[in-house]
Amino acid sequence: MTTPRPQGTQGRGTLRGLIRGFRRDLLSALPERLYGAWMAEFRTPLIHSFFCNDPALLRVILQDRAGDFPKSNRMREGLAPLLGNGVFISNGAEWAHQRRIIDPAFEGGRVRASYPAILDAARAAAARLTPGVHDIEPQSAHAAADVIFRTLFSLPIEHRIASDVFEAFREHQEAQPLVNLAALLPLPRWMPRPHSRRTRTTAARIRGLIETLVSDRAAAIAAGTAPDDLATKIMTTHDPQTGECFTGPEMIDQVAVLFLAGHETSASVLGWALWLLAANPDWQDRVADEAQMLSDDFACLSGLKATRAVFREALRLYPAVAMFVREATGPETFRDRKVPRGAQLVVSPWHLHRHGRLWDRPDDFDPARWDTPEGKASARGAYLPFSAGPRACPGAGLAMAEGVVMLAAILGRWRMEVTDRIPTPVARLTIRAADGIWVRLTPR
Repeated sequence: MTTPRPQGTQGRGTLRGLIRGFRRDLLSALPERLYGAWMAEFRTPLIHSFFCNDPALLRVILQDRAGDFPKSNRMREGLAPLLGNGVFISNGAEWAHQRRIIDPAFEGGRVRASYPAILDAARAAAARLTPGVHDIEPQSAHAAADVIFRTLFSLPIEHRIASDVFEAFREHQEAQPLVNLAALLPLPRWMPRPHSRRTRTTAARIRGLIETLVSDRAAAIAAGTAPDDLATKIMTTHDPQTGECFTGPEMIDQVAVLFLAGHETSASVLGWALWLLAANPDWQDRVADEAQMLSDDFACLSGLKATRAVFREALRLYPAVAMFVREATGPETFRDRKVPRGAQLVVSPWHLHRHGRLWDRPDDFDPARWDTPEGKASARGAYLPFSAGPRACPGAGLAMAEGVVMLAAILGRWRMEVTDRIPTPVARLTIRAADGIWVRLTPR
């Protein structure tokens, strides 16, 4: 089955058209030729960028010489109102300090320890659904928010503050484009950024609610009554090099990052995965059959092979983060082309995962590809749902477990069918559908 994606523009496009497209839909604003190019250069009076699809080049940027290509400060401008200087957008020594504290929280048996919370949230999500035709995106967002609150703060989504944060994030998602004017204008660091009033208001509301959660948890830690969850682990971990823990404001930044990374991204992919299963009844039946193995025993996940393949394929076709940007700290030569210092290096999982020279039938939904030699080879060089190298997502294992458990719990209880409303992907903070993802639900 060929999956929906917007058609890119023909030719190179104009600066005015790109800026308008950035605010409305980046995926259709960019040239169609990016699905077959190894590298493409864009020069405008505001920005000089290179799209990088060559797997060998990506290894240099993300892994072999990652320190020479930090996160772009231009991209951080669009996310700073919400994330402050959190680990997703920080650089250098500060980023390394943050990762030394955060990474231990996701090591060892954390996925196993978080499994009961994930399973409870998945069962609750399946129980909330009702028969009829529904936009599944809000339900996916609700389910993913429930997981992150249960694993991070041991709170179900029904908790008042958790519910308020969830609603505020929905408003912020609608207010914040993937790339805004703040990311395009080369302004001095001291100059206030031109974020919309709605973006600033929703970000401030989220951060205020997170501050309450962090303060309450700090008090529980001091009293010795804090649960053993991700928040407690992160707040009590000392940087092994400096001996420091996160301060209260620093923890607010990190929680905002974890909520964005653990909620918005998971919600996006889950919604698309459910639609893909609705559109492919044969794979839906395989997932529903495997769902009978889902149990309180963490070991059951090893048997959900088809479900895992489906979720991997959903991550390929609809990666949560459409693209991210690194910056060249010095002059480079990539593929015999001069790359100046300060150039923006765009890594686009969206284009990489659908690249015509890297994947067989790139726009087709085919979970079986992961068991073929060709699929495995493509996965090694052209599959970046969680980035790669030292800045790879520390919660990747948790996200994969969540996706598999959610699909099994929901499809074990509900049959899904597509409607005549075909979803159109657009890039906001994550890849969402322009007018929702509509499916028909009937009980099994």
